Amino acid sequence: QVQLVESGGGLVQAGDSLRLSCAASGRTDRNYAMGWFRQVPGKQREFVAAISWDGSTTPYADSVKGRFTVSRDNTKTTVYLQMDSLKPEDTAVYYCAAATFTSTLAAGRGNYWGRGTQVTVSS
Repeated sequence: QVQLVESGGGLVQAGDSLRLSCAASGRTDRNYAMGWFRQVPGKQREFVAAISWDGSTTPYADSVKGRFTVSRDNTKTTVYLQMDSLKPEDTAVYYCAAATFTSTLAAGRGNYWGRGTQVTVSS
């Protein structure tokens, strides 16, 4: 089992930056890929970004390419999502997820999930 806890959400203005963190605990000895998803009430959860265990593969959703950057610190078992040039349409609850393969996350699935952190971008 892997437990994931997100932090760093908040209320910002359009154009601002925010960095989300996701701390993993439990069976972190496994080489999990990690990823970020977001969900707006009434809509399906959507894939945002993912990163492989070794950091060599980092797929992004088209809507965030060039603005968001995913990274990880395996010594601290933490994954980050740096969000720049935020837009009001980025407003959502952001979830962290873990899976065996990066492709699994990019396909919208995960084995373990955090409880989410709210990001609100005002215009």
